[in-house]
Amino acid sequence: METILEICKKAKVASYELAKLSTETKNNALCRMANALETNIDRILAANTKDTEAAKGRGIKPALLDRLALDKKKISNMARCLREVGTLTDPIGTIERTWTRPNGLIIGQIRVPLGVVGVIYESRPDVTSDAAGICIKSGNAVILRGGSDAINSNVTIGEVLREALADTRVPRDAIQVIKSTDRVVVEEFMQMRDYIDALIPRGGADLIKATIEKSRIPVIETGTGNCHIYVEEDADLDKAVSIIINAKCQRPGTCNAAEKLLVHRNIAEKFLPKIIAALQAQKVEVRGCEQTRKIIPDVKPATEEDWYTEFLDLIIGVKVIKNLDEAIGHINKYGTKHSDSILTGDFDKALRFIREVDSAAVYWNASTRFTDGNQFGLGAEIGISTQKLHARGPMSIQHLTTTKYFVLGRGHIRE
Repeated sequence: METILEICKKAKVASYELAKLSTETKNNALCRMANALETNIDRILAANTKDTEAAKGRGIKPALLDRLALDKKKISNMARCLREVGTLTDPIGTIERTWTRPNGLIIGQIRVPLGVVGVIYESRPDVTSDAAGICIKSGNAVILRGGSDAINSNVTIGEVLREALADTRVPRDAIQVIKSTDRVVVEEFMQMRDYIDALIPRGGADLIKATIEKSRIPVIETGTGNCHIYVEEDADLDKAVSIIINAKCQRPGTCNAAEKLLVHRNIAEKFLPKIIAALQAQKVEVRGCEQTRKIIPDVKPATEEDWYTEFLDLIIGVKVIKNLDEAIGHINKYGTKHSDSILTGDFDKALRFIREVDSAAVYWNASTRFTDGNQFGLGAEIGISTQKLHARGPMSIQHLTTTKYFVLGRGHIRE
């Protein structure tokens, strides 16, 4: 098995070659990678079965098993995402702006790749292909380290994608998957500042915290999703039910699933029985504040810790709120700056919510489940950033680039 240093050195060399390639060459590689996924569906599913069976033996939660498990439809979707990335406008080589100084020097900025991107992620084998595709299109080499739960799936998908590059000009080493599940190897990986230009962690709070604390490589932080939906007193309550059920129940193990429901006190007695019954019909465990439990006594009491928690499961916290100010304050205190939504018929209230809630994606009358690169029209995504420097929200090809200056002179010297 190759050492981390060997992997990183190969990636650095590959990044220089990849940065020189044309858009057509990269798109051709993406098409071949997509075709290879579909051609090797049985091979990928066999590897994924090993992972899912082992996970079941460990008693993994159904919501987390959903993130791990692949089927033919999911693999076809992975291939579709690669093809969509191929249709996106290539940012590399774009001249952002130019200007001429009084002395005649022409100065400009041109968009270039970051170089080598490292990705550390948990239990999502589709991330392997999504991240690889985004990095190839944006001219970056990528080193992928998935969780031990999905090791067989990730390694197999990586092998399939690398094999697809054989007849292209894209170096095979532009895509590499770390095969070791040893945590010591991961910590060594996070020290490779000389070779890796940016590190992106995708997973739970513990993974992200550990990466930020231990990495010597600049980290693009993708945060946890303690997402809120606030129902104002003038909301369409029938639409509110469908939005909340979608946000909580469609895929509860994802970071953009709703974890908390805030309800205006003026509609609490009317709306809470309706929405809680709908949630319980979907087998959602409801944990409520004191006011919620006065209206619906069989709801479990919510603790202070619950308001901070990303459940990633069929669990939701419900709180009665006195007004919009309290809702905004609650979200900014307990949320994770990911995705939050207001349901209201009042434009001014919605505008205040959008302006004052400090999150990467803020919604009006829509489910938080739309926070996704593909849903935003960005193609696949490499993560959802909840930080404020460099990138925020779903990150696609343009977010894995930077700029450099070019200066054109005619024998200029500085006096």
